[in-house]
Amino acid sequence: MENFVVSARKYRPADFKSVVGQQHITTTLQNAIKNNHLAQAFLFCGPRGVGKTTCARILAKTINCENVTSDFEACGTCDSCVSFQNSSSFNIYELDAASNNSVDDIRNLVDQVRYAPQKGQYKVYIIDEVHMLSAAAFNAFLKTLEEPPKYAIFILATTEKHKILPTILSRCQIFDFNRIQIKHISEHLKYIAEKENVDHEEEALRLIATKADGALRDALSIFDLIVTYSAGKKVTYQETISNLHILDYDYYFKVVDALLAGDIAQTLLIFDEILKKGFDGHNFIVGLCEHFRDLLVSKDQVTLDLLEASEAAKEKYISQSQAASQSFLLSALNIANQCDIHYKTSKNQRLHVELALMKIAKLPQALSLAALAVEDSKKKV
Repeated sequence: MENFVVSARKYRPADFKSVVGQQHITTTLQNAIKNNHLAQAFLFCGPRGVGKTTCARILAKTINCENVTSDFEACGTCDSCVSFQNSSSFNIYELDAASNNSVDDIRNLVDQVRYAPQKGQYKVYIIDEVHMLSAAAFNAFLKTLEEPPKYAIFILATTEKHKILPTILSRCQIFDFNRIQIKHISEHLKYIAEKENVDHEEEALRLIATKADGALRDALSIFDLIVTYSAGKKVTYQETISNLHILDYDYYFKVVDALLAGDIAQTLLIFDEILKKGFDGHNFIVGLCEHFRDLLVSKDQVTLDLLEASEAAKEKYISQSQAASQSFLLSALNIANQCDIHYKTSKNQRLHVELALMKIAKLPQALSLAALAVEDSKKKV
């Protein structure tokens, strides 16, 4: 039986062009290789699962490649590239600072730096989770980081840049990695699904991308989970929301339709149905705030690009946004946001959400009365 390899490892980028959503980083690194402007120390910082360690490994492989391609990518076939791919390269060292964070670990590393590479141009030291180093370890590292031998390059990676000493930061060229956009994650998931011959619904892939919150590794883990759940047959929207326990956005459309009609009874019944399905009231009100925000950006063609949804969902948002006035959406968003802020401190949390929904249901009536009052005052003038 063949061993299963998780998608995050199986499809880990092996060159700069296959890195997802970090073009500003990869272009800069390729230009540095092209112009021979490589810094002695790099600091890769950003959220989890966005490609920091991956980019560090690709950079380390490329600068030691014996036959760099015309677009400054590693060839993947020379002795240096092959030894790197087999985890047997003597020029690339990876240190996990989370478990090797003492001053002795750094002193051992500094001792290794003294020796020039036997083969290849550079010795590259990748230190992951560098913020976990102790203060003494940081201080032992300072001088080597400032004046390393010309063949040594340090690549530090961290999710918590604020924990690193300013004296370390000042010695590094800093690269800030972005959260990956939903469309880029869903496109990558689509590519993997096609490679693995897994049928999929685009709405399901977009939902996984949204749930990952900008972290590609998280998205791939969720994708593996859903594929396993469906026995590798098909990744569907319904199975995805069921497995991840996410509230179907159709409920928000139903709630808003009832609120626009001023139907308090129907609104409360829908909310009760949501609670009976095991969803938390706080998650519902946060989702409702997001729904009102999406309706607001759907009202204007200029802001429609801010709506991250599939084409089918966009049509629904545009249709519902036409039925709601901007005044209603702004007032409803304000009430829902206040409900979210005070939810934790409320003694009766269900009633707290129901009261907010009742207030929003009365908004159309209040707004129409206010409009009539303005017209009457104009007539009197």
